Amino acid sequence: MLFLIAYIASVVLINFAFSTAPHLDIIWSAWGGLVFVLRDMVQTRFGHGALLAMLAALVLSYITSDPSIALASATAFAVSECIDWLVFSITKRPLHDRLWISSALSIPIDTFIFFGMIDAFTPGVILIAMASKFAGVTCVWLAMAWRLRKAAV
Repeated sequence: MLFLIAYIASVVLINFAFSTAPHLDIIWSAWGGLVFVLRDMVQTRFGHGALLAMLAALVLSYITSDPSIALASATAFAVSECIDWLVFSITKRPLHDRLWISSALSIPIDTFIFFGMIDAFTPGVILIAMASKFAGVTCVWLAMAWRLRKAAV
């Protein structure tokens, strides 16, 4: 339940932050890595219920943030969620591999859609956003792989 609350709160807060202080987009884009990790944890625990969490977060974002930010977030999340769903549905690899594969496919697309729609598509922002997202997902992948190896021994 903690991941669910943290995920919804993070989406709402990051969209609010982009709305109120867009000049700090590099800071907010680094925060995006946490949102991806939390989304993966929610998806792992609640399956397709993650879509309801995303919907709740986006409705709250629309109420508390600039509607164009909320729309960009909703569009980027919808596309990346579809990619994640396909990977999780089709791939029979272990969970930690599915998390990394889905992220490798969805992170660049999510990043380009969101920052393109809010006219913040700069090399620095894109680099920081993608690096933070990949770093977070890689940390989760390493932790899950380590846990699997430890359990196998």
